[in-house]
Amino acid sequence: MSLFVVQHRHPAERCPAHDPKMGSMLLQHLAPASVKRHGLTIHGEAVVNNAHTLYLIVDGPDRESVGRFMQPFAQVGTVEILPASSCEAVVGRGGCDASR
Repeated sequence: MSLFVVQHRHPAERCPAHDPKMGSMLLQHLAPASVKRHGLTIHGEAVVNNAHTLYLIVDGPDRESVGRFMQPFAQVGTVEILPASSCEAVVGRGGCDASR
């Protein structure tokens, strides 16, 4: 499994939480059973207040799997999937540079 930080952004006028059906669907998509069916683990999620930006910390087999999972979010905005490491891994390799 690989660690990723995912950022989803959408314009205020396309906020999925404004639509009760879309908001409910996205919450169900983020539910543990759904995430597990996609072969992923979400360690944390948060929406930045007043910024229409969602962050997820996700373990998954590869970037493509995370991208497929994030498709419902891509319908209303952008999705950026960033390879990441735990603090312990960074200290263990002696720096933030993943090639070390």
